[in-house]
Amino acid sequence: MTAKEKTNVFLREEFPQNKAIILEVGEMGATVKHHVGIDELRPGGTVSGPVLMAVADTALYVAILGEIGIVPLAVTANLNINFVRKPAADKDIIGVCKLIKLGKTLAVGEVSIYSEGSDEVVAHAVGTYSIPHTETT
Repeated sequence: MTAKEKTNVFLREEFPQNKAIILEVGEMGATVKHHVGIDELRPGGTVSGPVLMAVADTALYVAILGEIGIVPLAVTANLNINFVRKPAADKDIIGVCKLIKLGKTLAVGEVSIYSEGSDEVVAHAVGTYSIPHTETT
């Protein structure tokens, strides 16, 4: 089973509320897609900030799990996001993550977020994940 398949199974089983679909994972990165429907919109006809933050967080998590394997207790330690421009209300959201550093206890990555079909960044996030110490025998 590939890293993408393993991570998809894990997310479906452990995070059934997560709407993101993994498009790519590997080589210190990941790309995820989040369908935009009426539930994702806020007044003014734009995708809500929490949806964009969820996409960033999911892309980071997927990129990390793609490198270290399924480690459920890897958790977000910090997530900073800049909302750059209004996302399209009728397009899915794409998050493209590149890991900057992957250590034994911390991982740092950045995520560029787009409306599907556009090359213009709608948000940019930088996040840090805490990776739990695992004992080997």
